[in-house]
Amino acid sequence: MKRLEKGERKAVLSWGFYDWANSAFSTTIMAGFFPVFFKNFWSQGFSAVETTAKLATTISVSSFIIALVSPTIGAVADHKGQKKGFLILFMLIGVFGSAALAYIPAGEWFTAAIVYGVGMMAFNISCVFYDALLPVVARKENLDYASSLGYSLGYLGGGILFTLNVVMYLKPDLFGFASGASAVQFSFLSVAVWWFVFSLPLLLFVKEPPLLSTKKESWASLTKTALLAIKETFIEIRKDKNLFTFMLAFWLYIDGVYTLITMAVDYGISLNFESKDLIAALLITQFVGFPATYVYGIISKKWGCRKPILSCIVVYGLTVVLASQMKSPMHFYILAGIIGLVQGGVQSLSRSLFAKMISVEKSGEYFGFMNLIGKFASVLGPAIVALTVIVVGKSEYGLMGLLILFVAGGYLLMKVKEPA
Repeated sequence: MKRLEKGERKAVLSWGFYDWANSAFSTTIMAGFFPVFFKNFWSQGFSAVETTAKLATTISVSSFIIALVSPTIGAVADHKGQKKGFLILFMLIGVFGSAALAYIPAGEWFTAAIVYGVGMMAFNISCVFYDALLPVVARKENLDYASSLGYSLGYLGGGILFTLNVVMYLKPDLFGFASGASAVQFSFLSVAVWWFVFSLPLLLFVKEPPLLSTKKESWASLTKTALLAIKETFIEIRKDKNLFTFMLAFWLYIDGVYTLITMAVDYGISLNFESKDLIAALLITQFVGFPATYVYGIISKKWGCRKPILSCIVVYGLTVVLASQMKSPMHFYILAGIIGLVQGGVQSLSRSLFAKMISVEKSGEYFGFMNLIGKFASVLGPAIVALTVIVVGKSEYGLMGLLILFVAGGYLLMKVKEPA
């Protein structure tokens, strides 16, 4: 990493604060309150099986739409020179969606599912343009630092607001709320305000990247151009053996990472851990992740991205083995801390390594493909976990099946040559 120039420092920090801003949605709403509130408040009168099916369907449909449109929207943004503009648009949709959740009455599960699905799509698509702006705000030699800074700010910002929201939920009377449900509804509003306010630095101080083409086109023509560009980009990816190998490796190991994240709470519930233990573990991951992710940005100065990512993959492999022996909430806390040490590192350095390997002018399109991989990354992992449980006959050994993904992903990553 070279010293950040004055203008670059301002742009990188302003860009990074968007991670601080939107992490409120991923922690307080996605990981924290929405799943519980959906079951206990909006789906009153339905069985646990029915509410789980409704929630899973909402997430699956939203993820499919995100995967479908991300590359196209990314390509359109590249050609119109509107990466920042599209980010603002989807940020605002996400902000209004977060706020709207606070006003949905009890029993209105379908409305809640639609609003959440729209918010989830807005969150993820805005992240496509956020990631695409990384090679715009930072020089190539500073990509690792900038990417790690963004993720570390996300862990800290999301953790701070979620902690406040949890305290309000547990002690509603101290904050003047009539019940825990009222506190949760206020938490949805707090996410909207937090997301919008801390997005302002990016809106004000990050410049829009240049147009790929100055030719004026209709939306129909632009979409057609974007689809042709996607086809060309896919051909380019297939021809670039190094990039293709990295994307395949990323799909495998990030599948393991995302599966572990999404199934950790379910695993804790299967061991009869209380909800307070699960929330505490999430907070541990958040606050350990803040300094750890930043440190990975520093480590990458000497070791690059590939070696630190490989070290993270090794830790994840050990974690799924240790998880099979977990017996108490304390074990759960320890594993949450271990995951916090590497989760931000593997995500941030994967992002910066990818940014080094692609064209800056087509970053929206390329990160659209990256988002596509990310959305389909939760397909294979859960299936492996389910198959492992069926074959072994014990749920506590299910996560060990993810070793296949970490070993295969790590093996392919070892074949990737990191750009100088």
